[in-house]
Amino acid sequence: MNNDTSHTLARKQHHAAITGVAGYVPPYILTNEELGTMVDTNDEWIKSRTGISERHIQKGVGLATSDMAVEAVKLLLKKTNTNAHDIDLLICATVTPDMTFPATANIICDKVGIRGIASFDIAAACSGFLYALTTAMQFVENGAARRAIVVGADKMSSIVNYEDRTTCVLFGDGAGAVLVEATTDGTGIIDSILRSDGAGRHSLNMPAGGSQKPPSHATIAAKEHFVYQDGQTVYKFAVRGMADVAAEILERNQLTGNDIAWLVPHQANKRIIDATANRMGLPSEKVMLNIQKYGNTTAATIPLCLWEWEQQLKKHDKIVLAAFGGGFTWGAMYIQWSYNTPMPQTEKIANNALELVEAV
Repeated sequence: MNNDTSHTLARKQHHAAITGVAGYVPPYILTNEELGTMVDTNDEWIKSRTGISERHIQKGVGLATSDMAVEAVKLLLKKTNTNAHDIDLLICATVTPDMTFPATANIICDKVGIRGIASFDIAAACSGFLYALTTAMQFVENGAARRAIVVGADKMSSIVNYEDRTTCVLFGDGAGAVLVEATTDGTGIIDSILRSDGAGRHSLNMPAGGSQKPPSHATIAAKEHFVYQDGQTVYKFAVRGMADVAAEILERNQLTGNDIAWLVPHQANKRIIDATANRMGLPSEKVMLNIQKYGNTTAATIPLCLWEWEQQLKKHDKIVLAAFGGGFTWGAMYIQWSYNTPMPQTEKIANNALELVEAV
Protein backbone atom coordinates (compact mmCIF):
# COMPACT_ATOMS: atom_id res chain seq x y z
CA MET A 1 0.00 0.00 0.00
CA ASN A 2 1.53 3.29 -1.05
CA ASN A 3 1.50 6.39 1.12
CA ASP A 4 -1.16 8.19 -0.93
CA THR A 5 -3.56 5.26 -0.66
CA SER A 6 -2.99 4.91 3.08
CA HIS A 7 -3.61 8.60 3.71
CA THR A 8 -6.86 8.38 1.72
CA LEU A 9 -7.98 5.56 4.02
CA ALA A 10 -6.99 7.59 7.07
CA ARG A 11 -9.30 10.43 5.98
CA LYS A 12 -12.35 8.22 5.50
CA GLN A 13 -15.27 8.44 7.88
CA HIS A 14 -16.35 4.92 6.96
CA HIS A 15 -13.97 2.38 8.46
CA ALA A 16 -13.67 -1.33 8.94
CA ALA A 17 -13.56 -2.21 12.63
CA ILE A 18 -12.73 -5.17 14.81
CA THR A 19 -16.00 -5.93 16.63
CA GLY A 20 -14.98 -9.12 18.44
CA VAL A 21 -11.94 -11.24 19.26
CA ALA A 22 -11.35 -14.82 20.36
CA GLY A 23 -8.43 -17.19 20.77
CA TYR A 24 -7.41 -20.76 21.40
CA VAL A 25 -4.26 -22.49 22.58
CA PRO A 26 -3.93 -26.27 22.96
CA PRO A 27 -3.82 -27.62 26.53
CA TYR A 28 -0.37 -29.21 26.48
CA ILE A 29 2.34 -26.89 27.87
CA LEU A 30 5.98 -27.38 26.92
CA THR A 31 8.12 -25.72 29.59
CA ASN A 32 11.71 -24.56 29.35
CA GLU A 33 12.60 -27.27 31.85
CA GLU A 34 11.21 -29.99 29.58
CA LEU A 35 13.03 -28.51 26.60
CA GLY A 36 16.20 -28.81 28.64
CA THR A 37 15.76 -32.59 28.59
CA MET A 38 15.51 -32.56 24.80
CA VAL A 39 18.32 -30.19 23.75
CA ASP A 40 21.31 -28.49 25.34
CA THR A 41 19.50 -25.54 26.91
CA ASN A 42 18.02 -24.38 30.20
CA ASP A 43 15.40 -22.04 31.61
CA GLU A 44 17.80 -19.17 32.32
CA TRP A 45 19.36 -19.31 28.83
CA ILE A 46 15.96 -19.20 27.12
CA LYS A 47 14.45 -16.49 29.32
CA SER A 48 17.45 -14.19 29.08
CA ARG A 49 17.50 -14.31 25.27
CA THR A 50 13.81 -14.48 24.42
CA GLY A 51 11.63 -13.81 27.46
CA ILE A 52 9.84 -17.16 26.96
CA SER A 53 9.05 -19.50 29.86
CA GLU A 54 6.66 -21.93 28.18
CA ARG A 55 4.64 -22.54 25.04
CA HIS A 56 1.51 -24.52 24.13
CA ILE A 57 1.90 -27.48 21.76
CA GLN A 58 -0.85 -29.24 19.84
CA LYS A 59 -0.78 -32.95 20.54
CA GLY A 60 -2.92 -35.64 18.90
CA VAL A 61 -2.90 -37.66 15.71
CA GLY A 62 -4.32 -35.81 12.73
CA LEU A 63 -4.81 -32.49 14.50
CA ALA A 64 -3.88 -29.56 12.29
CA THR A 65 -3.79 -25.78 12.18
CA SER A 66 -7.45 -25.68 11.14
CA ASP A 67 -8.52 -27.49 14.32
CA MET A 68 -7.11 -24.70 16.51
CA ALA A 69 -8.58 -22.06 14.20
CA VAL A 70 -12.00 -23.69 14.36
CA GLU A 71 -12.03 -23.43 18.15
CA ALA A 72 -11.18 -19.71 17.93
CA VAL A 73 -13.81 -19.06 15.24
CA LYS A 74 -16.54 -20.94 17.12
CA LEU A 75 -15.81 -18.92 20.25
CA LEU A 76 -15.81 -15.71 18.21
CA LEU A 77 -19.22 -16.46 16.69
CA LYS A 78 -20.63 -17.32 20.12
CA LYS A 79 -19.21 -14.24 21.84
CA THR A 80 -20.46 -11.86 19.16
CA ASN A 81 -23.82 -13.64 18.75
CA THR A 82 -23.08 -14.03 15.05
CA ASN A 83 -24.54 -16.77 12.87
CA ALA A 84 -22.11 -18.64 10.60
CA HIS A 85 -24.46 -17.88 7.68
CA ASP A 86 -23.91 -14.14 8.20
CA ILE A 87 -20.17 -14.30 7.41
CA ASP A 88 -19.22 -13.09 3.92
CA LEU A 89 -15.45 -13.61 3.96
CA LEU A 90 -12.88 -15.64 5.90
CA ILE A 91 -9.14 -15.12 5.58
CA CYS A 92 -6.62 -17.32 7.33
CA ALA A 93 -3.06 -16.12 7.88
CA THR A 94 -0.79 -19.15 8.29
CA VAL A 95 2.54 -20.67 7.22
CA THR A 96 1.55 -24.11 8.49
CA PRO A 97 -1.48 -24.93 6.33
CA ASP A 98 -3.22 -28.26 6.79
CA MET A 99 -2.22 -29.13 3.22
CA THR A 100 -0.55 -27.40 0.29
CA PHE A 101 -4.09 -27.10 -1.05
CA PRO A 102 -6.96 -26.58 -0.48
CA ALA A 103 -6.55 -23.41 1.56
CA THR A 104 -6.81 -23.85 5.31
CA ALA A 105 -9.46 -21.11 5.23
CA ASN A 106 -11.61 -23.44 3.09
CA ILE A 107 -11.18 -26.22 5.63
CA ILE A 108 -12.05 -23.92 8.54
CA CYS A 109 -15.25 -22.85 6.79
CA ASP A 110 -16.26 -26.45 6.19
CA LYS A 111 -15.65 -27.46 9.81
CA VAL A 112 -17.56 -24.45 11.16
CA GLY A 113 -20.44 -24.70 8.70
CA ILE A 114 -19.74 -21.55 6.67
CA ARG A 115 -20.75 -22.13 3.03
CA GLY A 116 -20.62 -20.32 -0.29
CA ILE A 117 -18.33 -17.42 0.64
CA ALA A 118 -14.88 -16.21 -0.39
CA SER A 119 -12.18 -17.81 1.77
CA PHE A 120 -8.43 -17.95 1.22
CA ASP A 121 -5.06 -18.07 2.96
CA ILE A 122 -2.36 -15.43 3.25
CA ALA A 123 1.24 -16.50 3.85
CA ALA A 124 3.26 -13.58 5.22
CA ALA A 125 4.77 -15.45 8.18
CA CYS A 126 4.66 -13.51 11.46
CA SER A 127 3.22 -10.45 9.67
CA GLY A 128 0.44 -12.56 8.22
CA PHE A 129 -2.29 -11.36 10.55
CA LEU A 130 -1.64 -7.71 9.64
CA TYR A 131 -1.63 -8.57 5.93
CA ALA A 132 -4.89 -10.51 6.30
CA LEU A 133 -6.56 -7.82 8.43
CA THR A 134 -5.59 -5.12 5.94
CA THR A 135 -7.05 -7.24 3.13
CA ALA A 136 -10.31 -7.81 5.02
CA MET A 137 -10.47 -4.08 5.71
CA GLN A 138 -10.57 -3.38 1.97
CA PHE A 139 -13.43 -5.84 1.41
CA VAL A 140 -15.50 -4.35 4.23
CA GLU A 141 -14.80 -0.72 3.36
CA ASN A 142 -15.73 -1.15 -0.29
CA GLY A 143 -18.92 -3.03 0.57
CA ALA A 144 -17.90 -6.39 -0.88
CA ALA A 145 -18.30 -7.99 2.56
CA ARG A 146 -20.50 -6.99 5.49
CA ARG A 147 -18.86 -9.29 8.01
CA ALA A 148 -15.42 -10.84 7.67
CA ILE A 149 -13.46 -13.15 9.92
CA VAL A 150 -9.68 -12.90 10.01
CA VAL A 151 -7.83 -15.82 11.56
CA GLY A 152 -4.17 -16.02 12.52
CA ALA A 153 -3.21 -19.61 13.25
CA ASP A 154 -0.06 -21.71 13.18
CA LYS A 155 1.00 -25.14 14.33
CA MET A 156 4.68 -24.28 14.45
CA SER A 157 5.52 -27.50 16.26
CA SER A 158 4.90 -29.27 12.94
CA ILE A 159 7.89 -27.54 11.31
CA VAL A 160 10.24 -27.10 14.27
CA ASN A 161 13.33 -29.25 14.72
CA TYR A 162 13.42 -30.20 18.39
CA GLU A 163 17.11 -30.99 18.05
CA ASP A 164 17.93 -27.38 17.16
CA ARG A 165 18.05 -25.25 20.31
CA THR A 166 18.27 -22.01 18.36
CA THR A 167 14.74 -22.42 16.97
CA CYS A 168 12.85 -24.99 19.04
CA VAL A 169 12.80 -22.73 22.12
CA LEU A 170 11.03 -19.95 20.22
CA PHE A 171 7.80 -21.34 18.84
CA GLY A 172 4.41 -22.44 20.10
CA ASP A 173 1.02 -23.32 18.64
CA GLY A 174 -2.17 -21.29 18.77
CA ALA A 175 -4.94 -19.45 16.94
CA GLY A 176 -6.73 -16.13 17.19
CA ALA A 177 -9.69 -14.72 15.27
CA VAL A 178 -11.38 -11.34 14.89
CA LEU A 179 -14.69 -10.23 13.44
CA VAL A 180 -14.49 -7.23 11.08
CA GLU A 181 -17.48 -5.04 10.27
CA ALA A 182 -18.14 -1.51 9.03
CA THR A 183 -18.44 1.41 11.45
CA THR A 184 -19.37 5.05 10.94
CA ASP A 185 -18.56 6.46 14.38
CA GLY A 186 -14.94 7.32 13.60
CA THR A 187 -13.54 4.19 15.22
CA GLY A 188 -11.96 1.23 13.45
CA ILE A 189 -8.87 0.66 11.35
CA ILE A 190 -7.56 4.14 10.56
CA ASP A 191 -4.26 3.42 8.80
CA SER A 192 -2.10 0.50 7.74
CA ILE A 193 1.46 0.13 6.49
CA LEU A 194 2.76 -3.09 4.93
CA ARG A 195 6.36 -3.66 3.83
CA SER A 196 8.46 -6.50 2.42
CA ASP A 197 11.99 -7.26 1.25
CA GLY A 198 12.40 -10.58 -0.55
CA ALA A 199 16.15 -10.56 0.01
CA GLY A 200 15.37 -11.66 3.55
CA ARG A 201 14.21 -15.05 2.29
CA HIS A 202 17.73 -16.40 2.70
CA SER A 203 17.76 -15.67 6.44
CA LEU A 204 14.40 -17.11 7.51
CA ASN A 205 12.74 -19.93 5.62
CA MET A 206 11.84 -23.59 5.35
CA PRO A 207 14.31 -24.88 2.73
CA ALA A 208 12.34 -27.80 1.27
CA GLY A 209 8.76 -28.76 0.58
CA GLY A 210 7.98 -26.20 -2.13
CA SER A 211 8.30 -26.36 -5.92
CA GLN A 212 11.97 -25.33 -5.79
CA LYS A 213 12.89 -28.35 -3.70
CA PRO A 214 10.02 -30.87 -3.51
CA PRO A 215 9.98 -33.44 -0.71
CA SER A 216 12.35 -36.35 -1.23
CA HIS A 217 14.29 -38.87 0.82
CA ALA A 218 17.26 -36.53 0.54
CA THR A 219 15.44 -33.43 1.83
CA ILE A 220 13.97 -35.38 4.72
CA ALA A 221 17.34 -36.88 5.63
CA ALA A 222 18.89 -33.39 5.52
CA LYS A 223 16.13 -32.08 7.85
CA GLU A 224 15.19 -29.38 5.35
CA HIS A 225 11.49 -29.43 6.24
CA PHE A 226 12.09 -27.48 9.43
CA VAL A 227 12.39 -23.74 10.10
CA TYR A 228 15.80 -22.32 9.29
CA GLN A 229 16.80 -18.99 10.84
CA ASP A 230 19.94 -16.89 10.74
CA GLY A 231 19.26 -15.50 14.19
CA GLN A 232 21.56 -12.48 14.22
CA THR A 233 20.49 -11.22 10.79
CA VAL A 234 16.81 -11.66 11.58
CA TYR A 235 17.14 -10.00 14.98
CA LYS A 236 18.91 -6.90 13.61
CA PHE A 237 16.46 -6.47 10.75
CA ALA A 238 13.44 -7.11 12.98
CA VAL A 239 14.50 -4.52 15.56
CA ARG A 240 14.97 -1.89 12.89
CA GLY A 241 11.98 -2.82 10.72
CA MET A 242 9.35 -3.17 13.42
CA ALA A 243 10.47 -0.10 15.34
CA ASP A 244 10.70 2.05 12.19
CA VAL A 245 7.26 1.14 10.88
CA ALA A 246 5.62 1.66 14.29
CA ALA A 247 7.23 5.11 14.53
CA GLU A 248 6.19 5.89 10.94
CA ILE A 249 2.52 5.15 11.57
CA LEU A 250 2.57 7.47 14.57
CA GLU A 251 4.21 10.26 12.61
CA ARG A 252 1.91 10.21 9.63
CA ASN A 253 -1.17 10.19 11.88
CA GLN A 254 0.19 13.07 14.01
CA LEU A 255 0.40 10.90 17.12
CA THR A 256 2.91 10.50 19.93
CA GLY A 257 3.40 7.78 22.48
CA ASN A 258 1.26 9.80 24.89
CA ASP A 259 -1.75 9.33 22.59
CA ILE A 260 -1.43 5.54 22.42
CA ALA A 261 -3.28 3.35 24.90
CA TRP A 262 -1.66 0.09 23.79
CA LEU A 263 1.07 -1.30 21.58
CA VAL A 264 0.15 -4.79 20.34
CA PRO A 265 3.45 -6.21 19.06
CA HIS A 266 4.21 -9.50 17.41
CA GLN A 267 5.56 -11.75 20.15
CA ALA A 268 8.88 -12.96 18.71
CA ASN A 269 11.46 -11.76 21.20
CA LYS A 270 11.08 -9.49 24.22
CA ARG A 271 14.15 -7.46 23.24
CA ILE A 272 12.56 -6.66 19.86
CA ILE A 273 9.33 -5.68 21.61
CA ASP A 274 11.21 -3.43 24.05
CA ALA A 275 13.08 -1.72 21.20
CA THR A 276 9.79 -0.99 19.40
CA ALA A 277 8.17 0.42 22.53
CA ASN A 278 11.20 2.61 23.24
CA ARG A 279 11.16 3.98 19.69
CA MET A 280 7.49 4.92 20.17
CA GLY A 281 8.12 6.44 23.60
CA LEU A 282 5.85 3.95 25.35
CA PRO A 283 6.28 2.66 28.92
CA SER A 284 6.10 -1.10 29.48
CA GLU A 285 2.64 -0.88 31.04
CA LYS A 286 1.24 0.14 27.64
CA VAL A 287 2.68 -2.92 25.87
CA MET A 288 0.74 -6.16 25.51
CA LEU A 289 3.09 -9.00 26.38
CA ASN A 290 2.31 -12.73 26.57
CA ILE A 291 5.42 -14.19 24.93
CA GLN A 292 6.41 -15.64 28.31
CA LYS A 293 3.59 -18.20 28.23
CA TYR A 294 2.89 -18.71 24.52
CA GLY A 295 6.20 -18.13 22.75
CA ASN A 296 6.07 -17.15 19.08
CA THR A 297 2.83 -18.46 17.59
CA THR A 298 3.63 -16.66 14.31
CA ALA A 299 0.39 -15.35 12.74
CA ALA A 300 -1.53 -15.94 15.98
CA THR A 301 0.44 -13.68 18.34
CA ILE A 302 -1.39 -10.39 17.75
CA PRO A 303 -4.96 -11.75 17.89
CA LEU A 304 -4.05 -13.78 20.98
CA CYS A 305 -2.89 -10.56 22.64
CA LEU A 306 -6.13 -8.77 21.70
CA TRP A 307 -8.10 -11.73 23.08
CA GLU A 308 -6.28 -11.69 26.40
CA TRP A 309 -6.44 -7.90 26.82
CA GLU A 310 -9.97 -7.44 25.49
CA GLN A 311 -11.39 -6.67 28.94
CA GLN A 312 -8.95 -3.77 29.30
CA LEU A 313 -9.69 -2.21 25.92
CA LYS A 314 -12.09 0.72 25.85
CA LYS A 315 -13.95 2.31 22.96
CA HIS A 316 -11.85 5.00 21.24
CA ASP A 317 -8.59 3.62 22.67
CA LYS A 318 -5.83 4.33 20.17
CA ILE A 319 -3.77 1.19 19.61
CA VAL A 320 -0.91 0.25 17.31
CA LEU A 321 -0.33 -3.25 15.97
CA ALA A 322 3.20 -4.03 14.73
CA ALA A 323 4.84 -7.17 13.35
CA PHE A 324 7.90 -8.52 11.58
CA GLY A 325 8.25 -11.89 9.89
CA GLY A 326 9.90 -14.10 7.32
CA GLY A 327 10.02 -12.87 3.78
CA PHE A 328 11.07 -10.43 5.11
CA THR A 329 7.67 -8.89 5.79
CA TRP A 330 6.72 -6.26 8.34
CA GLY A 331 4.00 -3.74 9.03
CA ALA A 332 1.99 -1.63 11.45
CA MET A 333 -1.65 -0.67 11.87
CA TYR A 334 -3.33 2.19 13.73
CA ILE A 335 -6.75 1.38 15.19
CA GLN A 336 -9.26 3.28 17.28
CA TRP A 337 -10.93 0.52 19.27
CA SER A 338 -14.64 0.21 18.52
CA TYR A 339 -16.34 -1.22 21.59
CA ASN A 340 -16.35 -1.62 25.34
CA THR A 341 -16.20 -5.26 26.35
CA PRO A 342 -19.13 -6.39 28.50
CA MET A 343 -18.03 -7.62 31.92
CA PRO A 344 -18.14 -11.43 32.18
CA GLN A 345 -21.16 -12.74 34.09
CA THR A 346 -19.00 -14.28 36.82
CA GLU A 347 -17.28 -10.94 37.40
CA LYS A 348 -20.64 -9.15 37.51
CA ILE A 349 -21.86 -11.55 40.18
CA ALA A 350 -18.68 -11.06 42.22
CA ASN A 351 -18.93 -7.26 41.96
CA ASN A 352 -22.61 -7.29 42.94
CA ALA A 353 -21.82 -9.45 45.95
CA LEU A 354 -19.03 -7.06 46.97
CA GLU A 355 -21.37 -4.07 46.67
CA LEU A 356 -23.92 -5.81 48.91
CA VAL A 357 -21.26 -6.53 51.54
CA GLU A 358 -20.05 -2.93 51.44
CA ALA A 359 -23.63 -1.67 51.75
CA VAL A 360 -24.15 -3.75 54.87
